[in-house]
Amino acid sequence: MLTIRNLGFSLGGRQLFEDASAVIPTGHKVGLVGRNGTGKSTLFRLIRGELHADTGEIETPKRARIGGVAQEVPSGPVSLLETVLAADTERAHLLAEAGTASDPHRIAEIQTRLADIGAHSAEARAATILAGLGFDAEAQQRPCSAFSGGWRMRVALAAVLFAEPDILLLDEPTNYLDLEGTLWLESFLARYPHTVLVISHDRQLLNRAVTGILHLHDRKLTYYQGDYDTFDETRRARIAVAEAEARKQEAQRAHMQAFVDRFRAKATKARQAQSRLKALAKLKPIIVERDAEVASFNFPDPEELSPPILRLEGAAAGYDGRPVLKDLDLRIDQDDRIALLGQNGQGKSTLAKLISARLRPMAGRVIAAPKLRIGYFAQHQVDELDIDATPLAHLQRLRPAEPPAKLRAHLAAGGIGAEIATTEVGRLSGGQKARLSLLLATLDAPHLVILDEPTNHLDIESREALVEALLGYSGAVILISHDAHLIELVADRLWLVKDGTVRVFEDDIEGYRRRLLSERGGNGPAPKPAKPKKTRPSPRDIAPLRAEISRCEDRVAKLEEVLKTVDARIADPSLYERSPAEMEKWLRKRAEIEEGLARAEALWIEAVERLEAAGGTP
Repeated sequence: MLTIRNLGFSLGGRQLFEDASAVIPTGHKVGLVGRNGTGKSTLFRLIRGELHADTGEIETPKRARIGGVAQEVPSGPVSLLETVLAADTERAHLLAEAGTASDPHRIAEIQTRLADIGAHSAEARAATILAGLGFDAEAQQRPCSAFSGGWRMRVALAAVLFAEPDILLLDEPTNYLDLEGTLWLESFLARYPHTVLVISHDRQLLNRAVTGILHLHDRKLTYYQGDYDTFDETRRARIAVAEAEARKQEAQRAHMQAFVDRFRAKATKARQAQSRLKALAKLKPIIVERDAEVASFNFPDPEELSPPILRLEGAAAGYDGRPVLKDLDLRIDQDDRIALLGQNGQGKSTLAKLISARLRPMAGRVIAAPKLRIGYFAQHQVDELDIDATPLAHLQRLRPAEPPAKLRAHLAAGGIGAEIATTEVGRLSGGQKARLSLLLATLDAPHLVILDEPTNHLDIESREALVEALLGYSGAVILISHDAHLIELVADRLWLVKDGTVRVFEDDIEGYRRRLLSERGGNGPAPKPAKPKKTRPSPRDIAPLRAEISRCEDRVAKLEEVLKTVDARIADPSLYERSPAEMEKWLRKRAEIEEGLARAEALWIEAVERLEAAGGTP
């Protein structure tokens, strides 16, 4: 097992771990989660021995091989398949020795060991892993130098998966995978025969591939059994119990302090007051674990356009005269939520560029509504920000006539606070840069927003905030993402980009996952028992509930005003003197109004409860 005992470590004067302890059982798959910047990657370096703890220790099993994706991506003339095969150094050494060994006993030992490690099926295993990560048979024979950096990172991942270390450390492995690669990796990790620690903000992967969650918070480590949803529910319950206990203790403390303050000076009560003072001193404060507030996203709502807002008729798109996509007949309405499926290189980004008018059609027509505004976010835009300029300066370039106060308000609405607004972009975190890029893409209240891998730099909490913003946005959304959880919650239509065209995919994400695993070999592990699906409400479901609450509030307010008028009338003493019968009439009227008010308040409470049950907030 992997044991972390009383770990203490600081980096650059900042304490990352303080008396942190955890035990990871052998063979368990564990997700390491926590806010960005808390020290997750540093913990991996400590486990690998690249850094040394200030206090405490990390124990791993003797002779255990610890592996992770190499920082130096493979390159050169060696083929992808040979690069992956070379990652199993024991196999490579044994094969080399087998070619020169002459001692019959040693030859027997070598062949026995080669059989034990499955050396003769190694090429098939390596090819299967590469295929799962998106490399077909032809690509596997090409040299590493023929691929871009992102694809070579996949080769590095394939190499460590093939080597099968006893403790596998993966740091955000899905950041350089597409959805198809991510879905395959989920199944591979669930079947992996040894211990896995994976840093990930991909909720779906943490629900499918791991059996435990290691939570890094406030310099401490806490291990939870189960997947991410189980961890989230358990932790929320623990926090709720702690908050209740803290409130109870505070009330007890206030009661004892009031007694002390009242009777300390009285001789007859002095002993009791001193007793309560001692009890107060012994009350240990209950610490409630709290996360920092997550800034929301804000997508301004556009005015409504007549449907469709965009239509493709026989359109084709490509580069240098060669079409990538053709025969496109598609329609987009303002209430559409569309996710694009398909492997990298099939044309998802090409379609996004065609729709956003960044690419002219080679044939056919793209017909857009006259006033259509499109917001476009691509993952590379985060790297294209001016690193020497501040977020405020970026907005000033786009809105030179607007006063700084209004620009700061735009930044704040997008989760970029006052301090960050005047910080150079080069000093911002990846998540802060992503927020700025999303803000710039949606500043003009687009009718259609295209998001190409928007979550790469966002932690889980920020991804949930993005989901909330997209569900509340009244424009159309086209989504390209490896985050299946995001697609499942936001998209209500799936388009498959494959073989040079685009067609509607009639099944859901789970159906696409099954199809993908079948195509790439093996159906993966048996799926976990399905949990009740945590559906998030659409704005169309919530709007009527909010309207009903508003009507109930108006009814309650009006009845309260009438009640005030009646009470003022009844309070007039001359009324009884003039006519006791009239007074009785007003008293009956008041009783009727009170009954109506009680009914109106009950209806209001019921409407609020229905909204909360639907997942909305009043």
